[in-house]
Amino acid sequence: MQQPLLTRLRGLMGRRSLADGQGLLIAPCSSIHMCFMRFAIDAVYIDRDYEILKIVSGLRPWLGLSWCSGAWAVIELKNGEAMKYGLTVGDRFNRSR
Repeated sequence: MQQPLLTRLRGLMGRRSLADGQGLLIAPCSSIHMCFMRFAIDAVYIDRDYEILKIVSGLRPWLGLSWCSGAWAVIELKNGEAMKYGLTVGDRFNRSR
C-alpha cells in the first residue's frame, strides 16, 4: 500500500528524535534528503524482497542526501541503530505482518 503524498513528503521532518528501536519505512523510495530534519539518521535501503542493498549511517540534518540504485524502499532509523543491530548488506528482514 502506497503512503499518501504528504505523509511521504513529511517523513521525519519536524520530529525531535526517534525512540530506540523505532523507524520509518518509506515505500516506494530510492532516495532521501535531510532538509528540515533536526537529527541524524541511518538509512537502510531494501529491495522488494526486504534484502538490504545499502546502509548509510549518520546522515546529517540539513546536509544529507542519499540514493540507492535499485532500491524499492528505505527504512529510516535513529543514528547508530544499523550498527547496534548488526545490519549488513545482504541481510533480509522478515516480511511477516
